[in-house]
Amino acid sequence: MLDRAEYVEQAHLFKILVARLSEQIPLQDLLGVLRHELLASTKLPMAVDFLLTELKHSGMMSPAMLRLGHYFTPYQAYLISEAEAERGQFDMRIAVRILQAEAEYRSEGASPQGIFFFQFESISRNRLRYSPGLKAISQDPAYDEPWTHFILEVRNQVGLIDLADLIFMRSEDYHRRRTAAGADNSKLPPPLFGEKEGRIAFANRHKDPLYLFSAMQRHLGYPQVPRPEPPDPSKELLPQLMRRMERLETRMKLMEEENRQGIDITKFYGDRPPSP
Repeated sequence: MLDRAEYVEQAHLFKILVARLSEQIPLQDLLGVLRHELLASTKLPMAVDFLLTELKHSGMMSPAMLRLGHYFTPYQAYLISEAEAERGQFDMRIAVRILQAEAEYRSEGASPQGIFFFQFESISRNRLRYSPGLKAISQDPAYDEPWTHFILEVRNQVGLIDLADLIFMRSEDYHRRRTAAGADNSKLPPPLFGEKEGRIAFANRHKDPLYLFSAMQRHLGYPQVPRPEPPDPSKELLPQLMRRMERLETRMKLMEEENRQGIDITKFYGDRPPSP
């Protein structure tokens, strides 16, 4: 895990990138300017220099982020690699907004439960690939060994077993219910979620996972996951109105000419072909 100052500067960098990427400025130009705005006492300016060098040579940042595994997490590198993929299904602006929200959450003191749900929900809502995504999440330094085993188990069971069931069976509420029923919990893995998270997961079994994410986000306090925004139809409204007004003006001119002296259709004739 990095110092709090590193996450604060990362959140600042990603915030500026989100604001300026919408201006259609090349990413390498942005990084070349923004590195001078970062706090020099942190390691982020050196990391940005390395990213900028890789971006100029290969046109991609994700390979450099993978090499800087001591600074950037595999999850951060995975998001950027999906945004840089040729499929073009994941927008770079959404990826940077997710990185900004995660860095801000870590700077405020994030819990492993909140980080896991934020990362998993970001993959689910943006329809990214679960297998490489969960593998990258399991390598995050925020998780200890039991958490790593659990995330890899979710990676193997997602789509086969309900996520709410997987959460409930690793919660203190599940252990409490078994103890009340007289069962032996000595052979069970240690709980990773509290009693409150277990009750939420039990209440959302066999339901849409979005209800589970929404409830966990309210109670764990992790930031809302950025998602693609629907296109704004108002941006095309003014050009459409302009084209309709031009057609109406043309029709009105034709009607005025017809009322005065008739329409002179000779002006619509093309040039005569030259005589042989």
